[in-house]
Amino acid sequence: MRPAAVAGQFYPGSGAELEHQLDGMLHPESEIAVLGAVVPHAGYIYSGHVAAAVYSCLPKADTFVIIGPNHHGMGSPVALSRDSWKTPLGVVETDGEMADALAGSIIDHDETAHIYEHSIEVQLPFLQRRFSGFKILPICMGLQDEETASEVGREISSAAKRIDRRCIIIASSDFTHYEPQERARSVDAKLLEAILNMDVPELYNRVRRYDATACGYGPIAATITASMAMGAKAGRLLAYATSGDVSGDRHQVVGYGAVVFS
Repeated sequence: MRPAAVAGQFYPGSGAELEHQLDGMLHPESEIAVLGAVVPHAGYIYSGHVAAAVYSCLPKADTFVIIGPNHHGMGSPVALSRDSWKTPLGVVETDGEMADALAGSIIDHDETAHIYEHSIEVQLPFLQRRFSGFKILPICMGLQDEETASEVGREISSAAKRIDRRCIIIASSDFTHYEPQERARSVDAKLLEAILNMDVPELYNRVRRYDATACGYGPIAATITASMAMGAKAGRLLAYATSGDVSGDRHQVVGYGAVVFS
């Protein structure tokens, strides 16, 4: 079992306190036929309300495939986890059949990549508070080039189709890191335009052109690729904010976006 690594840091370590915080952010509304999404992964106090915009409208799925960047550089370049994952709200099981369907692909099985990684863990309490009876497939990407990300997306959609699995793909990514608010909003708007158009080559062009510091552009590209293969036609921006909107410090902010693909 993979124990919680950032409980008490990125989100409350107490189950009761965590439920209270989630209930203050989640406002379930009419479900959208979501096939993929982009959500942030900072501390809940900064980005939880942005992530909650996605989780409030998600429909239930058999499996939530959560793709995050590898901040620590440990393990295989693209690694899935088969372990069950524990948070203060309980244990979530991984989809072993889906993992089996990906065996031999670019996506390795390597638990080492997940030991300390927060980008996937912080998504689980949102899912646990909204749903029951679901499984997850955590995938950590240390290698985020366009070719790799596109292949990851194709492999996921192909595996889901082969085993007839109702999946929602979630890319865990923050946007601009530690730039002035004005620049962060400007650069993030450029990236979001490409993301909403589901244009992976243009997303990479803009990451390079604007020297963007979004940490999970690979997971975003993989999610776009998989979502399109499963029938998504367009992206929709549900929320955008920066850490400065919460802290008041607009000299060095981190950007957060909530996007759904349907």
